[in-house]
Amino acid sequence: MQSIVLASQSPRRKQLLEWAEVSFRIICQFTDESFPPEMPVEEVPVHVARNKAIATKLHLQEAYHGQLASEPVLAADTVVVLGNEVINKPGDLEEAVSMLKRLSGKTHRVITGVVILHDEQEISFADITEVEFHELSDAQIRFYVDKYQPLDKAGAYAIQEWIGVVGIKSIKGDFYNVMGLPVSRVLQALQQLSNNA
Repeated sequence: MQSIVLASQSPRRKQLLEWAEVSFRIICQFTDESFPPEMPVEEVPVHVARNKAIATKLHLQEAYHGQLASEPVLAADTVVVLGNEVINKPGDLEEAVSMLKRLSGKTHRVITGVVILHDEQEISFADITEVEFHELSDAQIRFYVDKYQPLDKAGAYAIQEWIGVVGIKSIKGDFYNVMGLPVSRVLQALQQLSNNA
């Protein structure tokens, strides 16, 4: 499988691709992560990921003087959805505490949107995992937020950290999707592109 460009600064996505032994380089352009308020929640992370992928592809075109770089561009975005509300990254530690109190004892969805651009082709999809939390005490929430500072994480938590080990009751779907990338589906999509080449 050919090398790809990862349009993400996420250390978790980088780690997951390394675990899958995918050859890649990271090139990420800043993009606006807002979305139309009327957009269905399942479409939000794909919309944001597409913007990331397009911005990175345009940057590569400029870097190669109008020629397309040969590697596919992979972008992803992960959101946490409680009910029908998208819960983004917390702005500060108090907002992180508030988010985890809302997730405590409930089931939420983690949706990762993936977009892969290669030449004129696009593969896009959203992967959904349901995560149920135990009831979390205020002390547990405060300990996690103070120690792990989850300000860069949708829903204010990372499943692979202490909160996931202690607080998660059940998972329905791809564990790695909750970490930020449904790796097996990504590999299938990359293989599909390789077969089409």
